Amino acid sequence: MAGFETQTLSFTLAGRALTLPVDRIGEGPPALLLPALSSISTREEMRPLATRLSTRHACLVPDWPGFGAQPRARVPLAPDTLHAFLDALLAPHGGAWQAPGPYALGIAAGHAAGYLLAAAARHPGAFSRLVLVAPTWRGPLPTAMGEERRPLFGRLRRAVEAPFVGNLLYRINVSTPIVSRMMQAHVYADRARVTPALLAEKRRVTHQPRARFGTAAFVTGGLDPVRTRAEFHALFGPGLPPVTMLHPRGAPRRSGAEMTALAEAGLVRSVAIPGALAAHEECPEAVAAAILGAAA
Repeated sequence: MAGFETQTLSFTLAGRALTLPVDRIGEGPPALLLPALSSISTREEMRPLATRLSTRHACLVPDWPGFGAQPRARVPLAPDTLHAFLDALLAPHGGAWQAPGPYALGIAAGHAAGYLLAAAARHPGAFSRLVLVAPTWRGPLPTAMGEERRPLFGRLRRAVEAPFVGNLLYRINVSTPIVSRMMQAHVYADRARVTPALLAEKRRVTHQPRARFGTAAFVTGGLDPVRTRAEFHALFGPGLPPVTMLHPRGAPRRSGAEMTALAEAGLVRSVAIPGALAAHEECPEAVAAAILGAAA
């Protein structure tokens, strides 16, 4: 892996001192790659894509606060916290870690899309181009059960966050059969990809200390950057750099419908790619080709 290095970013978020790992891969104009937000998402899922971009770009790949394949920091998990994290990431830093921006390219997978768009609007000139891979803006429960049940989702989140019983509820919901079903249903287009080895790797992510807080926040819609399609489309306001959306052919029906609506609104350049919600991990060659081709 050309020029691979993992560094530590130290900063203050929500009044708490945090350290997070950040991968640097490759050489060339800088690119920021933001992994998705989910029970099994980590910065490692972006490495296959970053490796393929590394001959053209110096890729920076962070973990999100409250997520990743390491013990999780206990911070208030809400949209404001994640917006503040990107502000800190884009700010100049001293010491061994140096932010390489402005970025030639900003790439966001899944739920990271809304946060990248908002950061690009807050920081004009920080990015020359944006790429959204299978963008989503609504968490799994609001997507499956409807916006009107958000009070119920809030109660479920509090139950999973509670001591003792919360950990039990969480373990049930990240059991091997449930994680396997989720991965086969909408994370990967190729069900055969979900091997025992991959399943064990993803379950290692879910078993990190304090992992249940990030999962509870995401699944219940607590990390949704917006609440409606109109609000999501409003993020594509004037002043943004050019935006390309990579629309996986195997995206789940409801999420795929939102991507289609975004394309039909004329707010992005839409490019079809293979895969499902984790297309960047499942089909990194095709995703890299689409990203580099869009720049041509």
